[in-house]
Amino acid sequence: MKAPLTVEAFLLLAAFTTLAGCTGGKVTKSYDVAVDGNPNRGKQVIEQYGCGACHTIPGVPAARGVVGPPLTSLAQRTMLAGELPNSPANLVRWIENPSAIEPKTAMPTLGLTDSQARDVAAYLYTLR
Repeated sequence: MKAPLTVEAFLLLAAFTTLAGCTGGKVTKSYDVAVDGNPNRGKQVIEQYGCGACHTIPGVPAARGVVGPPLTSLAQRTMLAGELPNSPANLVRWIENPSAIEPKTAMPTLGLTDSQARDVAAYLYTLR
């Protein structure tokens, strides 16, 4: 017959179990996403439209902006803009018209075509 757990042992086990599932806001799994876009063209669009003036973007020279969030590890995030589940369709929607999703956002609508937005999304999903 097993001895029952003491209160201390139970609390320690409960704390360990809770903490084991916590990632401290970091996602440990990268999303495998299929974006109908070209990441190489997306990088060019990011450079052309000056996205690095507001964002830090790995692989984009001089993209060291601090106005918007850094876009490092975007493929590992669960949410986009604090509003949307991270999915290709949602990322493209956000890139095309951010104020339609978050009216008070500081991110401007850049006037990208759907194809350009898909290319940018494809590049951003390479950031793991």
